[in-house]
Amino acid sequence: MLTSFPAGSQALVQGASRGIGLEFVRQLLAQPLVGRVFAGCRAPERADELVTLAANEPRLQVVPLDVTDETSIAQASATVAGMTDRLHLVVNCAGILHGGAASLAPEKRLADVRPEALAASFAVNAFGPLLVARHFERLLSHRERAVFASISARVGSIGDNRLGGWYAYRGAKAAQNMFTKTLAIEWARSRRNVACVALHPGTTDTGLSRPFQANVAPDKLFSPGRTVRQLLEVIDRLTPADTGRFYAWDGSEIPW
Repeated sequence: MLTSFPAGSQALVQGASRGIGLEFVRQLLAQPLVGRVFAGCRAPERADELVTLAANEPRLQVVPLDVTDETSIAQASATVAGMTDRLHLVVNCAGILHGGAASLAPEKRLADVRPEALAASFAVNAFGPLLVARHFERLLSHRERAVFASISARVGSIGDNRLGGWYAYRGAKAAQNMFTKTLAIEWARSRRNVACVALHPGTTDTGLSRPFQANVAPDKLFSPGRTVRQLLEVIDRLTPADTGRFYAWDGSEIPW
């Protein structure tokens, strides 16, 4: 349970239509301190579970937000700013590893690398969270506790890379991590109330990881519910002194 945020806190979950993002929405709505949740997703008309949840929960507002389209991000920011002057938690959840218009698939060797796959991975995994920060930073300009968290992945750690491969996903997540670190340095000067971090959720049973779960031990494959509970515990413990760091689901720090 969240205890460190002010009563009536307001949160934005980007990438909220399924998987970890949808579970963040559910669990945030169950927190007594949370007054409202804004759920950003690319195509609300196809997000049946999210829309059904919103129909029965007046504290939930679904907002169209496509992280690959800056105009969409700007419009989402304007929509949210029309309803509140502050956010206390922003969680970037949208991510892509396989599929999509570019027919992404993790590369096993250099010969598998394709420019269109690199571009698609970087657009969602790296550029998206940074553009969300650019357009929503005004709503973090207050003196109350706030957290800006981007769901990253351990495979984005350069220091932890022992297996190679997965060029597009590793590279995009490493770029996301660098953007997060750089943003944290800037905001430490102007928004000292904000802890800006990257988070590794662990292997979670969602569509993103499903094709790659065969060699994952059962006790290392988390349900979305467990993943989000663990990440909320990490988020709740963060202070401004933790800004610019990369944390795993268990609170341990991961090398960049």
